[in-house]
Amino acid sequence: MVTRNTSVRNSGPATQPRRTTTTGSWARVSNANDRAGRTGSLRVRPAPRDEENVLSPSEVAQATVEEDAELETGQEEARPADTALATDPAHLYLKEIARTPLLTREQEVELARRIEQGDVAAVEEMVRANLRLVVSVARRYLGRGLSFTDLIQEGNIGLMRAIQKFDWRRGFKFSTYATWWIRQAITRAIADQSRTIRIPVHVSETINRFTRITQELSQQLGRMPTPAEIAQRLGVNVDKVHNLIRAGQRPISLEIPVGEEEETQLGDFIADEVSRTPYEAAAQIMLRQEVEEILDTLTPREKQVIELRFGLDNGKQRTLEEVGIIFGISRERIRQIEAEALRKLRVPGGRLSQLREYVD
Repeated sequence: MVTRNTSVRNSGPATQPRRTTTTGSWARVSNANDRAGRTGSLRVRPAPRDEENVLSPSEVAQATVEEDAELETGQEEARPADTALATDPAHLYLKEIARTPLLTREQEVELARRIEQGDVAAVEEMVRANLRLVVSVARRYLGRGLSFTDLIQEGNIGLMRAIQKFDWRRGFKFSTYATWWIRQAITRAIADQSRTIRIPVHVSETINRFTRITQELSQQLGRMPTPAEIAQRLGVNVDKVHNLIRAGQRPISLEIPVGEEEETQLGDFIADEVSRTPYEAAAQIMLRQEVEEILDTLTPREKQVIELRFGLDNGKQRTLEEVGIIFGISRERIRQIEAEALRKLRVPGGRLSQLREYVD
């Protein structure tokens, strides 16, 4: 197990580099240049056991090496800082790791040989020299649900795995090979941690393919593609596409602050479609009172029969037979009582006509 912990203080004298003890050939991994003014923590732990597979040469051969070009030409330093990078901890971290010189091809091979022999100092040097590569990859996943520092932490996990699995005899540059492991660690972390409701990793990867293909088709067609067009490109049926669309939706908290002063929440702007408005509630109360007054003109038995038949007491309408059982008489007699009560209520010009304004 490998644990790399970078502790940072806001004030005070500069501290000496720290070393943490681990087990196996990964005996110690040190922190270089732990300086005052740097905040946050960085933890590196081994990848889960289900990631033990080694990347194939064909996969590595297809890897883009633009990260290498950026690091070697200094373009990474010249880029305008993103909003997430402009915070003090991230900015200081970038300045600190930039002091470590990049490795040449010969140095990478030499370090890889020493790592095979269990040289912990070589592991330490390889990690420090490639921290900028992790930052370069992590920047591309900003806005996916994890903070920039979390992306770096997960990327460092992939970097450590790449160091363990790197085979210098295949002839690939380490940065090209490590990019795949860094991306895998970051995307797995996003799939596992960024969503309120976790979805399986393979579904998350399919959603990413769906999103990429949708963007490609939009550029080719000049419009949003239909589900059938997306399904044809993905090689799945249309129902699968609809399921991916639903699975890709992210829930949003109703307690998200809104506005510059953040005094209101998103839920304050969403209407409650279940509860009645004050006007509807008042009208319902008045209607109930009117109905009670009209029913009071009937005999007690007639009033109770009407209430049971139309569910005015508890909202449950009862059959003639059920009402007859309650009164201990036949259903035909209940029908006659109901008919007589309704005849009284339907008298032309009676109060029953006043209820129409509530219905209209």
